[in-house]
This record gives sequence, structure tokens and C-alpha cells, in this order.
Amino acid sequence: MQISSKFTIGVHLLALVDYLGEDEKATSTVLASSIGVNPVIVRNVMRNLKEAGLISVSQGKSGISLTKTPDQITFYDVYKAVESVKDEGLFHFHENPNPECPIGRNIHKAMDSKLERVQRRMEDEMRKITLADVMTDIHNELKNE
Repeated sequence: MQISSKFTIGVHLLALVDYLGEDEKATSTVLASSIGVNPVIVRNVMRNLKEAGLISVSQGKSGISLTKTPDQITFYDVYKAVESVKDEGLFHFHENPNPECPIGRNIHKAMDSKLERVQRRMEDEMRKITLADVMTDIHNELKNE
């Protein structure tokens, strides 16, 4: 199990857009420089965040902006926007357990509900953490520099 780097890229992107505010234009180049990835990757994540209604993108003076306040954007929102676990779930189960084996023929029944429970708990925790929490920590770190 692993959540891809698109999740942390998404949170980083949102944090930088919030930090820059209206003082500085957030562009994919500026974001890519901060995140340390190719602007194409940033644009792909931006597309996901825009489709999820978390950012708006304009070619004019404003560039990229948040569509919600940081306390309204949860880790779960970002996770659902950028990860491909939307339909199949977080855990990918091996597809051909041996039906002749007592473990193979029963492993799904024994594990499926447990894996769903783990995913549900993780998602519940992600709903409790907001971009505002991240920004508070960043501002505290900046004060200590």
C-alpha cells in the first residue's frame, strides 16, 4: 500500500497558493520550483484539484487561487482529488488466489472487510486534518528560522 506523491504534491501546491495569496502570482513554474518537480506534473495535479473544485485557474493576473478557505480543505479532499483509489479502494488484492488451497479460496472473505475498515479509518483521520493545520505548522516553522 502506498499513496503516491501526487497527494503530497497537492498539499504542497495548495499551501504555496495560500501562502502567496494575492501578493504573488502562483503559476505552474513557480509551484514546480517550490515542489521540485517538472511543471507538467504540477499541471496534472492542478487539473485534478481544479476538477475537484479546490482551486481555480486563470491565465490573467490572478493565476491559481483556492476556491475554499484553508480550514475547509481537508487531506481527504486532496486525497480523493489526486489519487486513483476512488473506485478500487486503497488496497489492491491479488487477483488469482488458488481455489484449491484452503487459504486461497478463503483469503478474500477473511481480509476484505478488514482492509475496508483500515481504509475507512485512514480516510476518517484525513477528514480531520486541514490545509489550515499545515499552514499553522509552516508559519510556526518560519517564526523559528
